[in-house]
Amino acid sequence: MSNKKALVACFSASGVTEQVAERLAQAAGADLFRIIPAQPYTEADLNWQDKHSRSSVEMNDKSCRPAISSRVENMGAYDVVFVGFPVWWYREPSIIDTFMEAYDFSGKTVVPFATSGMSPIGDSGKNMQALAPKAKVFVGKRFPENVSSDELKIWAAEWL
Repeated sequence: MSNKKALVACFSASGVTEQVAERLAQAAGADLFRIIPAQPYTEADLNWQDKHSRSSVEMNDKSCRPAISSRVENMGAYDVVFVGFPVWWYREPSIIDTFMEAYDFSGKTVVPFATSGMSPIGDSGKNMQALAPKAKVFVGKRFPENVSSDELKIWAAEWL
């Protein structure tokens, strides 16, 4: 791997994405940042079958930007930012849009990664590119919960 400095930032509702992010950060020699909502999601909030649940309401409003409780202090130090999330409604959760708008990603490589049982990562990369127009945002990849550290290391090496 090169001497590019990398950050793995992740939002995880159930812990699955966080586990993959931890393996990715270790495999890539990257720092880890957890995107933690200012208002934590409850199980009821995450009920995608309830059109009145918090996650459903957020995802149906493209302008929704849930608050994040912490900040990356030194975003300028990173060359590559891997951004992880569970797939919600075939795209990145709204809190990822909040994250993308919170920083200047000019000149950075941004690589989305997602966890999902079956849903594809969809247009997440394109959506994130629109929110960080001066970055180079890639399509990214969806991983299963049990992705190996070796597979993550090989994948991350493409950008490091």
